[in-house]
Amino acid sequence: MSLDQMDRSILRVLQKQGRMSNADLSEKVGLSQSACHRRVQRLETDGYIRDYVALLNARKMQLATTVFVEIGLSGQADELLEAFETAVARVPEVLECHLMAGTADYLLKVVAESSEDFARIHRQSLARLPGVQRMQSSFALRTVFRTTALPV
Repeated sequence: MSLDQMDRSILRVLQKQGRMSNADLSEKVGLSQSACHRRVQRLETDGYIRDYVALLNARKMQLATTVFVEIGLSGQADELLEAFETAVARVPEVLECHLMAGTADYLLKVVAESSEDFARIHRQSLARLPGVQRMQSSFALRTVFRTTALPV
């Protein structure tokens, strides 16, 4: 299914206000409530809308430290990559893991309470991941902006 302008309009609104009622959404995009509901259901069924979540405030959750960690593995065998990916997905402080092209094999986004807490995560979790040969960590000084909204 390809997206038309109305689908894109619905997606733009829902990305910013996922809890909006169908009545408010239909009014905002200029559709009847039933047509709007059908479109949202189709967007969900077709996988354009994966889920609805609450975005938590990291500072309020005492997770004010963000660290980007470049990982270099000891090899590139499929088994090693799969073992690493399975294990890193179990580390709760790792919010994102990206397979990279370039000098690093993976780039992780990690949250921690403090630099001391990150040192604990580094020692107890990250350094013990399968195949890790090299790690380089960069601490974010400030988040300039953050969005979860994709360009639609």
